[in-house]
Amino acid sequence: MNATALAGFAMLAGAPADALARAAAAAHARSFEPGVTVFDFDEPASEVLFIVSGAVRIIARTPGGREFVYRDIEAGGVIGEIAAIDGAPRSASATALVTTRVLALPNAAFLALVSAAPEVALRLLKLLTARVRELSTRLVEQSSMTVRQRVASELLRMAKPRQGGDGFAVSPPPPQHVLAARIGSRREAVSREIAAMRREGLLSMSRGALVLTRADALRDLARAEVDL
Repeated sequence: MNATALAGFAMLAGAPADALARAAAAAHARSFEPGVTVFDFDEPASEVLFIVSGAVRIIARTPGGREFVYRDIEAGGVIGEIAAIDGAPRSASATALVTTRVLALPNAAFLALVSAAPEVALRLLKLLTARVRELSTRLVEQSSMTVRQRVASELLRMAKPRQGGDGFAVSPPPPQHVLAARIGSRREAVSREIAAMRREGLLSMSRGALVLTRADALRDLARAEVDL
């Protein structure tokens, strides 16, 4: 069963059957209820987790308890691979957003599987590169953008084409404290900007979705040079 489940992950496509079988023999299933910590920042790392169902939020916390949301990883994704590669403690925390089932693969078994399949190694490199690019983008936004611009940029990243309609929407709408944690701001500041964007016709609410009514204007806003 574990071998079949592992073979279904896009990252592992093309891995030799014998390598998958060895990895599956070392894997075990784990489940987490909503709100439960999957792993915590700075704790020793011994496993890579492949998400079979559910979703996990990756979070960093300051010593004072302030949270920064990096990303949400859904079914089909993988978490914990960075610590498996360098052997260091966890670089962030992970929390289950809904009931989540994972296949936990010991670090050594994960690295052996990657080493046995060049296609898997290349996908891992591409995944890590994408995450470096994302963090670089966020760093630039933090240092060069206003809160209003960062809200616009994050909504554009989160938005998907509307089903049965034109334009883009974020569904379900992110809680404002979560959006604030994504862009490194305060909930009150985000609330003000969302309200202002709705008054200006840039955003609207529709059937449980935050609609980007004027996505092009939001893109122009995000790209504008600002003297901070």
